Amino acid sequence: MQIIQQSRIFYTVLVPDEMELHDMSEMIDERPASSVSGWLFLPFWLALVGGALWLTAGAVVLRGQPPSIVGIAMLALAVFLAKGFIILPPNIGTVCTFFGRYSGSLRNDGFFWINPFFQRLRISLRVNNLNTPTLKVNDRAGNPIEVGAVVVWRVADTARAAFDVHDYMTYVAIQSESALRAVASARWYDGDKQGRNSLRGDLDAVTAALRETIQEHIALAGIEIIQARIAHLAYAPEIASAMLRRQQAAAVVAARTQIVEGAVGMVRLAVENIERDGFVRLADSDRVRLVSNLMTVLVSDSETHPVISVDKGAS
Repeated sequence: MQIIQQSRIFYTVLVPDEMELHDMSEMIDERPASSVSGWLFLPFWLALVGGALWLTAGAVVLRGQPPSIVGIAMLALAVFLAKGFIILPPNIGTVCTFFGRYSGSLRNDGFFWINPFFQRLRISLRVNNLNTPTLKVNDRAGNPIEVGAVVVWRVADTARAAFDVHDYMTYVAIQSESALRAVASARWYDGDKQGRNSLRGDLDAVTAALRETIQEHIALAGIEIIQARIAHLAYAPEIASAMLRRQQAAAVVAARTQIVEGAVGMVRLAVENIERDGFVRLADSDRVRLVSNLMTVLVSDSETHPVISVDKGAS
């Protein structure tokens, strides 16, 4: 435990390891709730209802006697036991508590009978989609970018989802945004000088890192992250035009570099062929002029009309 004093106000701060131990000690893990098949309990309940009706309504109608106290008690018991019947559709779980204490969860679909004293909380086990809002984040180079993600998740532990967080759906949304900010700020938009750790280029690595980071953030809530991927990625509007010009300049430089490299090879080949065939004698100044004119023709964007002055040799 660390105590921080600032402006005469004391703040209690839990370091990560201590916070993790604190959270782990308070977690409630899911376990099966005690239950029986509703189809097995239903005949007993029907027999109880039938006996209660025989002792109450039957006594009045058939025998002309007042209803039996035992019959009334049996009828009240049957009504109470009917509260234990529960029908669960697929991918719907029920968290059961007994006078405030967690008693287990039901995850299988079907017809069941449980303790009528159980209080129940239904939780969907179906897959959910979360679209995070578009967040404005600074990447690792400090450039403001806009990023959004799609997170696919479902409840894996109903007990943690019900008891360890106040609202697990809100918790997932907030923690997903926090994890997205962490992943985006740890990488460059276009990569470092070697092109590594790029948000735009390393989509598989970013997707894996985003999923793992979100899973770490929401492990407390018993949520499983099935998939997380970037859905929106762009420079912030205030620098988008400047970054576009930079990308265009980089593309022009790359294209020019390739053109120059090709032109140098072509000029070298032309000079070597001219001198090897010997049909023209080139002085040093002529060679320089020839190379200059050929490079101008090959590299220039517009039409050129070079004039080459050479001495013709005897054939």
